Amino acid sequence: MGALGKLIDGALFVYFASMAIIAPLIDGQTSLPSGIYPAFLTDLKSKYIADFGDYLLMEKPHFLVGLVWHELLFLWPLSVANVYAILAGKSWFGTTCLLYGASVVTSMAAILGEMIGSGKASDRLLMMYVPFMGFGILAVLRGLVCRSTKNTGSVGKRSTIMPRRKLA
Repeated sequence: MGALGKLIDGALFVYFASMAIIAPLIDGQTSLPSGIYPAFLTDLKSKYIADFGDYLLMEKPHFLVGLVWHELLFLWPLSVANVYAILAGKSWFGTTCLLYGASVVTSMAAILGEMIGSGKASDRLLMMYVPFMGFGILAVLRGLVCRSTKNTGSVGKRSTIMPRRKLA
């Protein structure tokens, strides 16, 4: 994959690192009590809602609250794990990236479907949410690409894990 792979991993690193910070501090305000957050964070979210007209975060429909809980309990730990995996060069990064991407694409399909179907979302608001779908797709594709540095092919070789049994 070479330079393109490093570019994709770099973009995903920035995305995962930002999500590791944004998810608990900003998105968490949707499902957790607002009293646990400092005033500057609640003001930041209120300003975002006013500037972009994000009616979903203002109305907090039940499906969105459920998706935020999913993000906090499942996707946030995966974001942290993916940041570590990129920095440490872990071989399991592809698997966690695939899990994360598939989950984000599924969640964003529901959110974007509601936004487009309701007709309430402005173009500016859609342009705020669409990149998350793009990063989800990028994470899925990155997870599907195997980048092993070891020769794992076993064509023409006997497996040492399960030796061939001798026939009597």
